[in-house]
Amino acid sequence: MYKNLEQALLDLEKAGMLRRVKQEVDPNLDMAEIARQVFEAGGPALLFEHVKGSPFRAVCNIFGTEERLQFLFRNSLSATQTAVQFKSNPVAFFKKIQPIQWLKAASAGICALPKKSGSISDFEECSLQDLPQLVSWPKDGGAFLTLPQVATRPDENASIMTTNVGMYRVQISGNEYKLGEECGLHYQIKRDIARHHRKAIEEGRPLKVSIFLGGPPAHTVAAVMPMPENLSELVFAGMLGGKRFRYFIHNGYLVSSDADFCILGEVQPELKPEGPFGDHIGYYSDKHSFPYLKVEKVLCKKNAIYPFTVVGRPPQEDTLFGSFIHQVTKPMVPASVPGLHSIHAVDAAGVHPLCLALASERFLPYAKPEDREPMELLKTANALLGFNQASLSKYLLIAAKEDEKERGSAIDVNNVPEFFGHILERINFQRDLHFQTATTIDTLDYTGSSLNHGSKLIMAAAGVKRRELRNSLQDMDSLELPTGFDKKAIRIPMPGVLVIQAPAFNCAGSLIKELETSLEHWAFRENYPWISLVDFHKELDGSKLDDFLWLTFTRSDPAQDLYGFHAHTVNKHWGCEAPIIVDARKKPHHQSALEVSAEIKQRARNILISENILKGE
Repeated sequence: MYKNLEQALLDLEKAGMLRRVKQEVDPNLDMAEIARQVFEAGGPALLFEHVKGSPFRAVCNIFGTEERLQFLFRNSLSATQTAVQFKSNPVAFFKKIQPIQWLKAASAGICALPKKSGSISDFEECSLQDLPQLVSWPKDGGAFLTLPQVATRPDENASIMTTNVGMYRVQISGNEYKLGEECGLHYQIKRDIARHHRKAIEEGRPLKVSIFLGGPPAHTVAAVMPMPENLSELVFAGMLGGKRFRYFIHNGYLVSSDADFCILGEVQPELKPEGPFGDHIGYYSDKHSFPYLKVEKVLCKKNAIYPFTVVGRPPQEDTLFGSFIHQVTKPMVPASVPGLHSIHAVDAAGVHPLCLALASERFLPYAKPEDREPMELLKTANALLGFNQASLSKYLLIAAKEDEKERGSAIDVNNVPEFFGHILERINFQRDLHFQTATTIDTLDYTGSSLNHGSKLIMAAAGVKRRELRNSLQDMDSLELPTGFDKKAIRIPMPGVLVIQAPAFNCAGSLIKELETSLEHWAFRENYPWISLVDFHKELDGSKLDDFLWLTFTRSDPAQDLYGFHAHTVNKHWGCEAPIIVDARKKPHHQSALEVSAEIKQRARNILISENILKGE
């Protein structure tokens, strides 16, 4: 039950899970690269004792391993899970309840209630320039806060229980921001902060925003928790932390009594350019106009510690956030979406671009397996695309749990090759592809027509197997590819899936037509129902599952980039025969992939070796 961030870090250090970096380190690129390398090595949390240009210490990789997450919340995780089980299914909970679970649920319930405590006298004042000026990637538009807890309420007099706390990146320097006086606020259109902002605009008043950094680790995790609308993340922060969230109100602003830093400001009526920023999908998000704050006050605790993380192509530290949250909230999703059994937002594909789901198909209970088709699955899929963060999914693949009996084994959404295989064996490409065109998509996804605009695709499969999948490069001997394709560069990341290196993108139409002609007489066309066209890259291998997932789903928009053999439209429904062809080559409107120079990588490695955190070669 940590009172603050430093207490948690000392606990990690005592357990051998944190190391100190004693030499001065530059927050401009070096600290971020150090964080990436220590995470990749499965290393400890790092406490930087001397940050160039800042009086404050900084810490990263706090949540960088499953072991550390379990350690930090070892005294409260079980009670939190018990409370979630009760919330998701009270009837089942009471049927199976044990006396000890009553106590756990009661304890979590008490901790869930925020507590008014503390005052402005507990803080000192500082400035935005005093904070470590963290720049993570070379093309970033300035310094960013990467672990902020952004708190808003519908209005100044609203109940504390209406508070929304989200993690939206905050740019504290660069572009047109007045240094030390303004900071950019990049929030996504489907988040609760947007509702609060809209309400403030309608009432003709500025929206007061509080940005917390640090505090007990549970507060940071709560900021990324997908809570139901109108249920405050402060509730979860208290439950997971085993300690009520402490706060006070200062000049209409909510202040976290236990945070290391609090930035208080008002959203201004106009917008300013924010970005670029190297994001968690593995690409830069471009410069766009977003809201910004006029900063009224920056508060800090004595000996405050600045926490940060680094995002980029998965896996990164936020991967562990996702798996931990799934562990806690697993019972809630099926309870919130009737008919849904399990869901998996695939981290290797950038999380939101690809979602796998298992649901019931019960609309025709008398149907024979050979007659079963997706019906209830489509209802569930549409519900998912309107549910919380699952609404950001771009490709949604959904299977019927009833097919487990026919196949003789469970369908596991977390086993990506097996789940893909199940879908590709059963899907009817003429019937079971359902597009949502000209819709809203993830703000960070640049494959669509413009910012926030793109398409989605539901691929639903139910019933018996329609085709056998194959997995042999010898099958390629009889495949004649058009000029410019390299047959030797064909890869098979999993049965039924081909990754083909294609010429650089110019205009997809004629090339795709030539490829379809090549497939016309190929004997194994049905056995490889998925083809991804990709660019060559020396560091990417299409035979590796993670490379296939990242390239295919982060570089394609369903409506623009999906083609099919003998494609046709009937009553405005698009269908085809196998295979489907996904053009996942880099397009002119796509953003650059994230890279750093060899010099920066080596400099970071030298620091880690000199501090005996990593071993030299």
